[in-house]
Amino acid sequence: MCWSASANLVAGGAIAAIGVACVTRAARNRPRALPLAALPLLLGAHQLIEAYIWNAGGGSGPATVAWAVIALPLLPLWVSFGVLYAAPPRAHRRLLLPATAAVLTSTALAHTLATTTVTAEIRGHTMGYAIGLPHAPVLLAGYLVATVGALLWSGDRGLVQLGLLAGIGAAVCAVVWRTEFISTWCAWAAVCSVVVCRWSGTEGSAARREAGRARVR
Repeated sequence: MCWSASANLVAGGAIAAIGVACVTRAARNRPRALPLAALPLLLGAHQLIEAYIWNAGGGSGPATVAWAVIALPLLPLWVSFGVLYAAPPRAHRRLLLPATAAVLTSTALAHTLATTTVTAEIRGHTMGYAIGLPHAPVLLAGYLVATVGALLWSGDRGLVQLGLLAGIGAAVCAVVWRTEFISTWCAWAAVCSVVVCRWSGTEGSAARREAGRARVR
């Protein structure tokens, strides 16, 4: 989420472009990272959808529902299972916990979206969404375990760094957003996308460097 329609449009286009680079690098260097490498494409689309919501003045139309579907049930599933697929085998057992949390949390969130009306409202330099989540603290805990927890328990140094960045950045953005001063989620998404892009190209490059050193020896 950004502070205006134009900011969302610029951020969404930039993040989506980073996503294309991430997918290209992952396909060449780290194929098992492809689902997670495509995350910036999802985040970019999310920003572009919100640009439309800003221009529409908020409301409860299809764009608002699409925004909520990405933000709530889809994102924890995408992150947790993307990490599970990309992580080293030794981490798979412990990553079953965030994957399970993702399934349970996303199911509850999807049910809520299917049975309630989501509305968006411009509040100063932020966009507020009224969803009416039941048991919000429990759902938030499950959401964080599925996303930040999966990254921190991945056993991959690059993903652990991303998890730390995501957790700290999300906390700061949430505090600023709640004051209705300005929404900075798009900046956080852009920084995380750059980290994902750098991570998605490391494994194959390292392997090629090692193979080159072996040939020299």
